[in-house]
Amino acid sequence: MKILVTGGAGFVGASLACAFKRQDPSADVVVLDNLRRRGAELNLSRFRELGIRFFHGDIRCPGDLEDLPGTFDAFIEASAEPSVLAGLDGSPRYVLDTNLVGTLNCLEFARKRAGGLIFLSTSRVYSIEPLREIRLTERPTRFEISPEQVHAGIGPAGISEHFTTLLPRSLYGATKLASELIIQEYVHSYKMRAVINRCGVIAGPGQFGKVDQGVFTLWVANHYFKKPLRYTGFGGLGKQVRDLLHPEDLFSLLTTQLSQLDRVSGQVFNVGGGREISTSMLELTRVCEQVTGNTLPIASDPTTNPVDIPLYISDSSLAQRTFGWKPKRDVRAIIGEIAQWIGQSEELLRPLFA
Repeated sequence: MKILVTGGAGFVGASLACAFKRQDPSADVVVLDNLRRRGAELNLSRFRELGIRFFHGDIRCPGDLEDLPGTFDAFIEASAEPSVLAGLDGSPRYVLDTNLVGTLNCLEFARKRAGGLIFLSTSRVYSIEPLREIRLTERPTRFEISPEQVHAGIGPAGISEHFTTLLPRSLYGATKLASELIIQEYVHSYKMRAVINRCGVIAGPGQFGKVDQGVFTLWVANHYFKKPLRYTGFGGLGKQVRDLLHPEDLFSLLTTQLSQLDRVSGQVFNVGGGREISTSMLELTRVCEQVTGNTLPIASDPTTNPVDIPLYISDSSLAQRTFGWKPKRDVRAIIGEIAQWIGQSEELLRPLFA
């Protein structure tokens, strides 16, 4: 088995690349990454230890892909400019070139030299204003989905694949949605085998979190290193909710999908932890206090960013029915693993987080 992972030195890509190699030590796992995100370079030593081949390259450059050796049985496209804020305070060039032009380059490579493609998309393809119009009930520690709704694709289990993508959704979300549409055209026109996963928040050890991407890891790290935090948006109460997915649970889904690509090619699946594996920022704070033993004063800023939403919970029912898949690691387990990782690599990680 020969597997290519683009964006493979990032948090999700590296987690998946290492999981493939651990599952099958004889597999030839190849990683391509431009190492733009700080901290990605720390994964290179893991690759050497496991025998994963690393190539420094950029999916924006077709030649970097073409220089990769041979053909591949599977192609995991995990590269992205992942911030929902990308392009909002300046030029959109990087997010457009990476998330859209880069996808085109990957598709051309996959068409010629890969047996199947799994594309990691995002829940951010769903339109912001309808997401803000989801009717919510305010509880003591979180927002909850109300029984009656005005939009299709929202129910007690969360947001499904039927929720609207027709209105603005951020430059980041737009590039990923456009990539999904082009992938489906490649499936139809060239009989490419490909599946699209709209991932919610993926969190776990190995993530170098920032406010705009990876905030759950950042929350744990700031508790660990006793750095200040603040609740922002929607009244500054910390009640906004997201579901979490551990990369190992994503990996278990991907291995099943690869074995069934002929049956599901061209399909789109929401992938996340769902209501059972969700947390508000306020609830997250309590878990962080428990796993780190540190309690911080947390400031409040009620100002809401234009691209922020009060709640996103993945309704992954379709993926669960299709593949018999269900994530196993809950919020406490995910946060505990992150804290353990930081503790084990404190001196190495301190410059990145503290």
